[in-house]
Amino acid sequence: MTAKAFVDSNILIYAHDADAGPKQKIAAAQIRALWEDQSGRISTQVLQEFYVTVTQKLGKPLSRSDAREIVRDYAQWVATPTTAQTVIRASEISEGWKLSFWDSLILAAAEEQDCSTVLTEDLNSGQTVAGIQIINPFLKNRAIPV
Repeated sequence: MTAKAFVDSNILIYAHDADAGPKQKIAAAQIRALWEDQSGRISTQVLQEFYVTVTQKLGKPLSRSDAREIVRDYAQWVATPTTAQTVIRASEISEGWKLSFWDSLILAAAEEQDCSTVLTEDLNSGQTVAGIQIINPFLKNRAIPV
């Protein structure tokens, strides 16, 4: 059984940002590998952040309809809903590990979906939080093998 990896919005955004240079290639390769082995997971928070960013904040934004189709595809990776219990767990992670609530919500969602890793550039790569290893795929030797 393949270990599940939770993907933060920044990785999804880079994968779809034509101006992201080498980060686009790395992110896209990571996403392709996760599609192939069906091990990718995200949350509705990630989908929301992705949609807003790719339609409003990129140098070459995606059309809303294109972004909506991408969100439909990635919706398959949302294995559990965000609930009040997710929020409570995020508050515990935030307090216990001194992280922002929003980063902790990512980790709580990853934990609920039994992910062993979170792919992100927003947290300390190599750190383990709540039993989940943080991986920044843009750092040398940190990407999940593809």
